[in-house]
Amino acid sequence: MHSSAWAAGAPATTRCSALLQPLPHSLAPKPFTAISKGHGRSPARQLSAATSSWTCAAATSAAASSTLRGSEQSPFLRPLAPSATLTPASSGPRVICRSAATAAPPAQATAPAGSEVEYEAVIGIECHVQLLTRTKAFCGCPSEFGSEPNSNVCPVCLGHPGTLPVLNSEMVTLAVRAGLALGSDIARVSKFDRKQYFYPDLPKGYQISQYDEPICSGGRLEVEVDGQLKSFGIIRAHLEEDAGKIVYAGADRLSGADYSLVDFNRAGVPLLEIVSAPDMRSGRDAAAYGEELRRVLRTCGVTDGNMAEGSMRVDVNVSVRPRGSPVFGTRVEIKNMNSFSNMQKAIDFEIERQVSLNRAGRGSEIVQETRLWDEIKLVTNTMRKKEGLADYRYFPEPDLPPLTVSEEFIQGVKSSMPELPAAKRARYLSLGLSRGDVAVLTDETATSDLLDAVLALGAPVKPAANWIQGDIMAYCKESKIGMDALAISPSALAEMIGLIEDGTISGKIAKEVLPDLLQGKGNKGVRAHIEKRGLLMISDEAAIGAMVDKILEANQKQLQEFRSGKTKLQGYFEGQVMKESKGRVNPGLMKEILMRKLQGE
Repeated sequence: MHSSAWAAGAPATTRCSALLQPLPHSLAPKPFTAISKGHGRSPARQLSAATSSWTCAAATSAAASSTLRGSEQSPFLRPLAPSATLTPASSGPRVICRSAATAAPPAQATAPAGSEVEYEAVIGIECHVQLLTRTKAFCGCPSEFGSEPNSNVCPVCLGHPGTLPVLNSEMVTLAVRAGLALGSDIARVSKFDRKQYFYPDLPKGYQISQYDEPICSGGRLEVEVDGQLKSFGIIRAHLEEDAGKIVYAGADRLSGADYSLVDFNRAGVPLLEIVSAPDMRSGRDAAAYGEELRRVLRTCGVTDGNMAEGSMRVDVNVSVRPRGSPVFGTRVEIKNMNSFSNMQKAIDFEIERQVSLNRAGRGSEIVQETRLWDEIKLVTNTMRKKEGLADYRYFPEPDLPPLTVSEEFIQGVKSSMPELPAAKRARYLSLGLSRGDVAVLTDETATSDLLDAVLALGAPVKPAANWIQGDIMAYCKESKIGMDALAISPSALAEMIGLIEDGTISGKIAKEVLPDLLQGKGNKGVRAHIEKRGLLMISDEAAIGAMVDKILEANQKQLQEFRSGKTKLQGYFEGQVMKESKGRVNPGLMKEILMRKLQGE
């Protein structure tokens, strides 16, 4: 069992109280219902002038800091580098934040019924990203997909009495890395809170999350949408733990299932929830935002972004209002989207549904609810209505002190940041690649990594790009593997391209040997492998001349037609010679010899 995460001597003086005042509706459905005494925390941040109205009063309190578990406690843990350690918080003012849930609905954006009204959508996205740590957020259990149900569990993540959480330092590193990539403000002091609700997949009866003092706040993501550059705001990004997974026997959902089972392997897996501003206006905007966010986070090694495995999950909030109205419409949440394509379709359907109801004078039928996307019928269906806003009774997690990160730690993470996708796209464009090529080559980190490695070995840009996004990418798709799973070395690919450029082999020969090379068979020498297969280019003039003579002798009729002025037959003769040589003849030399013989020289 892990020991407590409290620093020695730090006071535990957290207090809670009843509801005090209504929470602005724009922050729903995450109500806060506590007065909390901090432990060396800085004042709560103003996350967004449009979405936050915290009332804070300062007092004083003693300091405390998070103790992070190191690798000596579990073989799965990875400690921070000595130069990037977390330092204790200094004594400072405590913060009392007052806000509460309210069941009052927002003011409804209304307009006269009729098709003459032009509506616009208002869309925001909450993205839950599973962090690429080897262990869970607060215990040493492996954080991995596909294990036997309930095999990666322990008393801590199952919420057994007497157990205490110990913060995984690697999740802090990844959260800071994500925040830096998104241009967020990294809080030097943040805290964890208990979000309390009951559900079968939540063994503790509460989720450890961050509420009013997240680790990241603010930021923006620049996204190209159909050739137009758009900027979407980030409100916040906070750390939390995942819940378990409910498996329905006999059906893929509760309806129609014979019974339910719970797999707690996912309980306690570290997440970073990234909340966008409501800046998107279409399904295409939202899909482009999600795709770019995943590229950024994958590039930084924050997550693998595998939506099929649930390591990146998105919830979308959609409302419509008359264009130009300052009042938001009734917000509807959409879940169950396992791809960005489905997310775009779900949003576009929901926008059309809400607009149609408004134009029919039935706007009152748009209510706050959660809807599920049905990818078979291509519609959204009601999952549950929201009579009012849920009261999660947030209060500071008493078993975890405030998390303090030093400036030195942040600078250490910043110095290890990779080139971000936007910068990489600009660099590729400067190399002369087209926008279409750049979009394909930068979509996956493994693809751009291979290209960069081949270019570093001296391969010409355009041929290297063409081979990677053409034949190699097609091979990966057919084999159902990622480019990072290929056995070919960058030097072997660069050598193959060099042999084509200097005329040693033709493109046709390269295509023939490429499957072998992609399996690593030419890593010790591409030329030697091609020689072994007897596929080196025929560049001997006498041998080529003999092949040309044979073709001309067998095609006397076409030869006479060519000499009578039907010069387009030159392509026919070239094809016949290539066929005779099985694609091994040097095409440039062959064309030169063929033309001389066609003209009777």
